[in-house]
Amino acid sequence: MNTVEPIRKKSDIERMKKALGNPRDRLLFIFGINSALRISDILALKVGDVRGKDSLAITETKTRKSKRFKLNPAIQKAIRELVPAEADDNAPLFPSRRGTKAITRVQAWRILNDAAKRVGLDIEIGTHTLRKTMAYHAYKSGVDIALLMNVLNHSSQRETLRYIGITQEQVNGVFESINL
Repeated sequence: MNTVEPIRKKSDIERMKKALGNPRDRLLFIFGINSALRISDILALKVGDVRGKDSLAITETKTRKSKRFKLNPAIQKAIRELVPAEADDNAPLFPSRRGTKAITRVQAWRILNDAAKRVGLDIEIGTHTLRKTMAYHAYKSGVDIALLMNVLNHSSQRETLRYIGITQEQVNGVFESINL
């Protein structure tokens, strides 16, 4: 299995949003890059979990830890604009074609990869790209690494830096800046 990368350029994020024409798929992308949730936790959400809410409380599937966080304006706007008004609160937030079940992890991966190909992104992309993208941009905007480590439920700063690709980026920067 290849390691996926974050989407580092904001212009690429915007291009991905435009490439995801289906409202459900665009919501998946926006929710993922703004929440840092794992795909298994995102796909388990029901319409009623988020509609009209300003925060979300879940138990993470992987860690079994409780997590409560604010739904940022981007997520709230996407929910208002992209979730059909007639959608039942018990319906999956990301319904499959049949509508009674959520899309699968594999389908989410296909959606993201197809969009990335359409916009010409030249990175390894997958469902974890969403989580890594949020973490990368939070770090780059000045969020303290210790706080980010807590958001991601990582056990060390080194793990968090490696996770978002900062360590290799910093090493590359050293070599690029030296011109002897």
